[in-house]
Amino acid sequence: MHHRRSAPGRILNRIASLVGTAVLAALAAGGTTAYAADAYPSKPIRLVVPYPAGGGTDIIARLMGTQLSQRWGQPVIVDNKPGASGMLGNDIVAKAPGDGYTVLLGITALVQIPSLYKKVPYKLSDLTPVSQTAKSADLVFVPRSSGITSLQQFVAKAKAEPGQLNYGSYGNATSSHLHGEQLKLKAGIDMVHVPYQGSGPETAAMLGGQLASAFIDATAAYPHIKSDKVNIIAVTGAQRHPALPQVPTMGESGYPGFEANGWFGYFLPASTPQPIVDKLGNELAAIVKLPEVNKRLVDMGLIPVGSTPAEFKPVLERDAAHWKSIVDAARISLD
Repeated sequence: MHHRRSAPGRILNRIASLVGTAVLAALAAGGTTAYAADAYPSKPIRLVVPYPAGGGTDIIARLMGTQLSQRWGQPVIVDNKPGASGMLGNDIVAKAPGDGYTVLLGITALVQIPSLYKKVPYKLSDLTPVSQTAKSADLVFVPRSSGITSLQQFVAKAKAEPGQLNYGSYGNATSSHLHGEQLKLKAGIDMVHVPYQGSGPETAAMLGGQLASAFIDATAAYPHIKSDKVNIIAVTGAQRHPALPQVPTMGESGYPGFEANGWFGYFLPASTPQPIVDKLGNELAAIVKLPEVNKRLVDMGLIPVGSTPAEFKPVLERDAAHWKSIVDAARISLD
């Protein structure tokens, strides 16, 4: 009888032991995550740039990486992995361990790619937003010799000469291409698309009088905004560009729907613990606010941001839906 009476006691003790072990394990796991964030970073950080060395993305990566390395006392190694419209570099980070040591500096194309290509080797959800560093915009250029000084005048000319005017872009399926197609749809005009291999050649063609109009990224256009060969008649984005306060937005010119800005932002693999995401995000946001970094970004024609992960996430969701609507309406596909 003694053994029978003690069996329930043994069972209760066993349950208590198991529950205690589970609680301890849960506490330990939480503690491990917190400790991982405290100890991070304890080795070099690989910063993947999915575009060639020397471009705007690469310059920002090296600018921010140098500051991050100085503040954290760990090397930040910029690793240029161009290819497949940025998908090669994006995929490397999407499939990397979620430990905070493989970071992506992505651009707007990251949220445009899923609408343009049927086969993408990763999902957007494989990446988690860390911080939006800066915003950009496309400036609408026309030759000064055309006499056109407003978007309304340009649209009127395009309507009077259907199919005779062209617009330059810095590449097929880039923001500039999508902006041109969006204007055609909204204004009901017919223009010929002329894509270039990047903003440099496009800007040279515009200054050389080879284009009737062009959507040029503000970073590439910045050195030429006072050129006497061109007029800048509008700017994309929600607000006027700080360097061009006299130039109206597309919306102010009568064509709303161009409010999405181009951007540069940092990402980590989705499996990265939130404390590490937040730690990196807070540091990157603080770096953007440093006077010398802020000035360098402004001098590149950019609008500094320095956001938290929580602030960056809705931007991605909103922009992905926005670009998809244009791609679908204009029936653009790169497959």
